[in-house]
Amino acid sequence: MTTFESNFTNGEYQRRIDKTRVEMSARGVDAIVVSDPSNMSWLTGYDGWSFYVFQAVILTLEGDPVWWGRGMDALGARRTVFMEGEDCIRGYDDTYVQNPEKHPMEDLSKVLVALGLDKARIGVEMDNYYYSAAAHATLVQGMAGAQLSDVTGLVNWQRAVKSEREIEYMQRAARIVEVMHDQIVELAEPGMRKNDLVAEIYAAGIRGADGYWGDYPAIVPMAPSGMDATAPHLTWDDRPMETGEATFFEIAGAHRRYQCPQSRTLFLGKVPQKYLDAENAVLDAIDAGLEQARPGNRAEDIANAFNATLNKAGFEKDSRCGYAIGISYPPDWGERTISFRRGDQTLLEPGMTFHFMPALWLDDGGLEITEPIQITENGHRCFCNTPRKLFVKT
Repeated sequence: MTTFESNFTNGEYQRRIDKTRVEMSARGVDAIVVSDPSNMSWLTGYDGWSFYVFQAVILTLEGDPVWWGRGMDALGARRTVFMEGEDCIRGYDDTYVQNPEKHPMEDLSKVLVALGLDKARIGVEMDNYYYSAAAHATLVQGMAGAQLSDVTGLVNWQRAVKSEREIEYMQRAARIVEVMHDQIVELAEPGMRKNDLVAEIYAAGIRGADGYWGDYPAIVPMAPSGMDATAPHLTWDDRPMETGEATFFEIAGAHRRYQCPQSRTLFLGKVPQKYLDAENAVLDAIDAGLEQARPGNRAEDIANAFNATLNKAGFEKDSRCGYAIGISYPPDWGERTISFRRGDQTLLEPGMTFHFMPALWLDDGGLEITEPIQITENGHRCFCNTPRKLFVKT
């Protein structure tokens, strides 16, 4: 039983479990072994930096979920999950941790058998950061009488439409990322070491905003300058910022594990015309994409409108321009479900939340101007009030 204010009511957790069980029944599974920490937290409230060892939530078609993980982390489970029964928390011996002679899935097999699942149809998240080939092979061996199948994404898709409380947490995260961007514009200057600036970004994010504390983001700040900014996922070093270079900052505010990512670009000095042209093209394309962000449209409608407008201006983006966001743990703040790209036929519904990510990478730098958005009853709303533009300091 949690000993602090729970993130959600027991009723909300039960609604999530009921929703998940409907999909489990539709797929013909008796139980699922959930190893994605975002899904574990969404179903039970568990929150700990323990995802570097094997852990899971076991959900059957009846009763409370069961948390399973390293024995010492069972203490954290007792403080964070909504379940009160001692049988709902199962810890394995520390001799299973990073030991080539034995694997934690051997213990999980025993737990599943004890739960009466030795001949059950069990779903596992096979295409997941936290579930390895060795883990699966060991579980298959230990559960020879059961039928194991891949249910990757089953829980993720149940998270697509957010509750009012989830939206509230994302709004708080939005206020935090706004403050982070304010700090960047205020402090960045030629000669400032990039790591010093990133330290201030982190400080602002953890301090929080409007009285709400900042959690750790699921991705570290991306803050490349100049030619480094021609690539999307470089971080930072100790090189000083220079006049004549663009730096994009892909960062997120986070609150109670809910992520609100947003990107802006800062140019130090006189802006070349091609960056101004790119800015105008991206802003027009964002407007076109947001015009399609409403219930009843499909995810690809946003991408198609964005790309058509961008292409008319002479620019091209060959990657997706958005993805679902919400609760998340490293190494990714996306939900691994819906994408804004051609061919994604997902119907947009009120309460869905996305990072609209129309970034451009040029031959000598990058331009990122992005928006976290929520689909509403009549259209959409942007979570943040950060000015939508290329920031310039001369």
